[in-house]
Amino acid sequence: MNRFLFSFIVFVVLCCFANIANSKELIREFKGTSSKTTAEFEVEAPWIVDWRTQGDYPGQMAVEVNLLTVAGEYVGKIVMTKYVDNGVKLFNEGGRFIFQVDSSLSSWTLRVEQLTRQEAETYTPKEKIKLKEILD
Repeated sequence: MNRFLFSFIVFVVLCCFANIANSKELIREFKGTSSKTTAEFEVEAPWIVDWRTQGDYPGQMAVEVNLLTVAGEYVGKIVMTKYVDNGVKLFNEGGRFIFQVDSSLSSWTLRVEQLTRQEAETYTPKEKIKLKEILD
């Protein structure tokens, strides 16, 4: 019985450490149903934007999200869609940013999540935005 209890405790402790080491950390979440510029957020590399759009009028709704530096410099497009959709965009440079959201007939959610290097290696994004040139 003692051997079983010891094994179980070791298992639980290892699972907890593995979960902590490999878990995303939510930095900020923004939600809305209209156009707006979000509050600024600061994040270190690597990180992702997990975005979602919803609406009752597919094809007529519209969401466009752009990433800007806090100084207002354009960094890149996160998403532009007229449909209910979702996706993830990976960034390999950190900094202080804001989102500029243009929205019509839709609701949207943007989650900024800090990743570990191991988690970032598992992502295979279609496009990586290079921030180094803009931030230097």
